[in-house]
Amino acid sequence: MSIHGKNFIGNELSAKGDKSSKIYDINSGDALNGDFYHATSDEVSTALSLANSAFLVYKQKTQNQRADFLDAIAEEIMNLGDELVVRTMAESNLPRPRIEGERGRTVGQLKMFATLLRDGSWVEASIDTALPDRQPLPRNDLRKMLRPLGVVSVFEASNFPLAFSCAGGDTASALAAGCPVVMKAHAAHPATAELVARAILKAIESCDLDPGVFSLIQGKNYAISTQIVTHPLVKAVGFTGSERVGMILQQQIHQRAEPIPFYGELGSINPQFIMPNKVNENGAEIAQGLVASLMMGQGQFCTSPGVWVVIGDGKSENYQTFITSASEALTEQRAGVMLTPAMCAGYNAAVEERKTLSGVTLLATGQAGNEQECSASLFATDLATFAKSPLLQEEVFGFSALVVRCADVAEMMQFVSLLKGNLTASIHGLDSDLAVSKELSLTLAHKVGRLIYNQMPTGVEVCASMNHGGPFPASTNIRTTSVGSEAIIRFRRPICYQNMPAELLPSLLRD
Repeated sequence: MSIHGKNFIGNELSAKGDKSSKIYDINSGDALNGDFYHATSDEVSTALSLANSAFLVYKQKTQNQRADFLDAIAEEIMNLGDELVVRTMAESNLPRPRIEGERGRTVGQLKMFATLLRDGSWVEASIDTALPDRQPLPRNDLRKMLRPLGVVSVFEASNFPLAFSCAGGDTASALAAGCPVVMKAHAAHPATAELVARAILKAIESCDLDPGVFSLIQGKNYAISTQIVTHPLVKAVGFTGSERVGMILQQQIHQRAEPIPFYGELGSINPQFIMPNKVNENGAEIAQGLVASLMMGQGQFCTSPGVWVVIGDGKSENYQTFITSASEALTEQRAGVMLTPAMCAGYNAAVEERKTLSGVTLLATGQAGNEQECSASLFATDLATFAKSPLLQEEVFGFSALVVRCADVAEMMQFVSLLKGNLTASIHGLDSDLAVSKELSLTLAHKVGRLIYNQMPTGVEVCASMNHGGPFPASTNIRTTSVGSEAIIRFRRPICYQNMPAELLPSLLRD
């Protein structure tokens, strides 16, 4: 299947803007087929106008009709076959098992929301029938449910080219809620986005929906992003990316005449707390487990364990066993290619900056690679240095971790008080650590969106119980999740109908 490299404005291909730079295979450096066009302001406006017109019809579709649409997208994604897997591997350098697993997760998310729609409970309907004889005043007939917001704009993530991208969780939950989507493709994997967009458009056609329900915008021009988030037809934005870019977009949204929700997932260091007895009895084992988790995807998971908090004086035998085991395990790790050359440069710059910080020690470095590859790194510091160095609270996007040494439980609790918001935190302990773990968990629960015991943070289950969010900067909205069935909440709002004839009520609110 040839790659057009054009924008999908509804079901029309459009290429009015300049060509972007060539896309290269990250691993081999060979040019990949396809010239991609930056969207113009007119193309973006047209896509948003089509989406807004489609909303007037799409929101009226029954839940079964929208569920059938989501199932059709899932089927069309699978129909892309190996072409999607091979192209995504080339654009991301992620291995086949990872891409195939991510494709399965993407399809699974779509089917999960389809099931949710058929169940009907997502609208949270509530009915209080009229009480005309109530004293001292009668009660009107009141019926409430959740309705879709309108046009949603989604920005693709770099580190999950399928599950957090074109037909990923943001898109699936928005379409499930009844909202058309205008997708901003990520410049790192434009052909992957195009292939998935074709699958969505085929599903739109087979389900006989308005083609304005979905559009794909390509290009690196930052003006495109600004236009999207400030456009009056956009009613919500989903974003997964860096804190720097996310805060720029949020600031632009705050300057709108009409404020809209910005659902941004921006960064997390995912602290790991290793309890004293766990270090004493299983120090080597837990150290190796942390390194293995850190190395997943070259550390480019939003839940990568970036900070490890350990109680020790720095000289005790058990602490040294933990440090030695972690260092030896990390030293054996091979260098790897990051998702993009820019991310490789950013990672290397962050590692070099940490090397210059007073009170921070480089414990180990992974194997060296070629100029396109990055090496893993492990640093250590004490609580006092961490407390006075804001830089150490920033996420290093890649396979670098920091061990923070605390003298005792009191210092560990002080560390928690210094933490910004995070997606996750893990407590690793034995039964003999439960008293300390309980004290820690009560405070730590206010700092994270998911609290884990004796497991690594990497890996996010897609289900009703999952919360993938957290206090800022993990998320810009602490009350929502970007993974799981509850993600649909972001793109709906409550409406109450009072004294309405049955003919004017949505079907789910009728007697």
